Amino acid sequence: GCTMAVLLEAEGAVVVSVAYPLTPFPQPVATGYGVLKWVHRHRTRLGGQGAPVYLAGEEAGGNLAAAVCLVARDQAHPPLAGQILLSPMLDPCVGTASLRAATGNATGCQWTEGWRQFLRGPRDAEHPYAVPAGALRLAGLPPTLVLVGDTDPLRDEALAYASRLEAAGLPVTRHVLAKAAQWPDTLRQDCEHAAPCAAGAQAQFRRFFEATRLPLPE
Repeated sequence: GCTMAVLLEAEGAVVVSVAYPLTPFPQPVATGYGVLKWVHRHRTRLGGQGAPVYLAGEEAGGNLAAAVCLVARDQAHPPLAGQILLSPMLDPCVGTASLRAATGNATGCQWTEGWRQFLRGPRDAEHPYAVPAGALRLAGLPPTLVLVGDTDPLRDEALAYASRLEAAGLPVTRHVLAKAAQWPDTLRQDCEHAAPCAAGAQAQFRRFFEATRLPLPE
């Protein structure tokens, strides 16, 4: 299928996919940060001399990517060229207009259940590494690409985070893919059938890499 990893690889990226534990916060974030440090340590072998390092994630993985980005900023290591958030799942209130349009009158949904399994209680929801969209301090993060579909249930929370990053003075690229029915599930279908959405996403990845792919300091 045309997964996010396949599209990133098509643009020259070396993708390291994280099999993070499906356990409550903070273990998935700690695992993600550990892998990020490993990637940075081995980046020359993986991507060549001066290879920049990016974080990318889709849906729940988008929340984890945003969280690990905050950890890297707070630890001042490693330097990141950018973060790519594809339909990130960022709002534990699961009450945006785009999500309500997708779920109708249902009282439960996959996103509600996902947050229930990730957050152990209300105090976790207050932690910026668990819910990066609620972080009070966003300055110092790298350039960000936010990619959503026009009928995407997670569209509103993703664009709201993009606006918060932009308000913090950060470089943000946001793009809404038109006629992206059942996005991002269409990326997991056969490439031939996912072609319009896949091509649109790949073009955004290409532009983002071109704008940010500069060798980073050691």
